[in-house]
Amino acid sequence: MRLDKLLAHCGYGTRKEVKSIIKKGYVFVNDVMVKQDKYQIDPDNDIIVVNDERIEYQEFVYYMLNKPQGYVSATEDIHYPTVVDLIGDYNHEIFPIGRLDIDTEGLLILSNDGKLAHDLLSPKKHCSKIYYVEVEGIVDDEDQIIFKEGVVIDTGYKCLSSSLKVLKIENGMSYVEITIYEGKYHQVKKMFKAVGKKVVFLKRIQMGNLRLDPNLKLGEYKILEKEDLDSLMSKNMLE
Repeated sequence: MRLDKLLAHCGYGTRKEVKSIIKKGYVFVNDVMVKQDKYQIDPDNDIIVVNDERIEYQEFVYYMLNKPQGYVSATEDIHYPTVVDLIGDYNHEIFPIGRLDIDTEGLLILSNDGKLAHDLLSPKKHCSKIYYVEVEGIVDDEDQIIFKEGVVIDTGYKCLSSSLKVLKIENGMSYVEITIYEGKYHQVKKMFKAVGKKVVFLKRIQMGNLRLDPNLKLGEYKILEKEDLDSLMSKNMLE
């Protein structure tokens, strides 16, 4: 791997920024100063030090983000800040796995692992997603039956079976959890609209078996540990 690519991958800046770091003599490979950005290194065996700090190379990185409203699920956007902007030590190859609407909060995974993204997002995989939803209107038994049988949205598309769990009903509002197994555009909002109700707040709280860390405040993130990844990999699937 090229030295400049590895440094960019590890979060030391853009390719242009890391080239400057290298040319200024801040980078050592196996105790030898290297000033060539094209220098080929073995990330698994070479010892790379930048400003007296040894680099611990990881091919794949995984972040759990508690996404706030006002951010788009993209790597770049000309109108709005992106979820990638919230990752302070990000490298330029990470991307959000799936998407949450700009006004939706909650669990979002960011990574540079394309295989994981495919496994979680493939329509054939049916990975479960659980949302906390605040709805104008009373969610009743009939709604639960309709959601279980498959809500029809858009121009006749029938959603996969989903489940509704009513947490509380108060002052004409329903507070529920919904589990879905696909990720169509505005799907949860459209599903409730199809039964005559309006979503006023939406937060994703779980993907597969991975639950949003309750200690993460809006806009905060953490690096996922092995046990977190194990939970994510052992996905809840629709039978």
